[in-house]
Amino acid sequence: MTMVKKSITVTDQQNQWIHSQMATGHYASDSEVLRELIRKEQIRNTEIDTIRLELSKAEKLGFTDLTPTDIMYAVIEKRNEQKTKQANNFQ
Repeated sequence: MTMVKKSITVTDQQNQWIHSQMATGHYASDSEVLRELIRKEQIRNTEIDTIRLELSKAEKLGFTDLTPTDIMYAVIEKRNEQKTKQANNFQ
């Protein structure tokens, strides 16, 4: 995957938080912290889109046999598929 260099501005508080994340040892650079945040947001957006789609389908049908738990598991499955896809893109 091609990397693009970006320059961003953050507040002092945000910078301290980024450095505290790096201090945990889970990240080698501030770029890694930010990329992880972006990945998480992408996954979250996919989950929200999936829920909205399922709700829209259910509204059009009037009723659904799926329970809220069924829908939640479908979202989790989509999220896991997204994570696997992203992991494969970084290999």
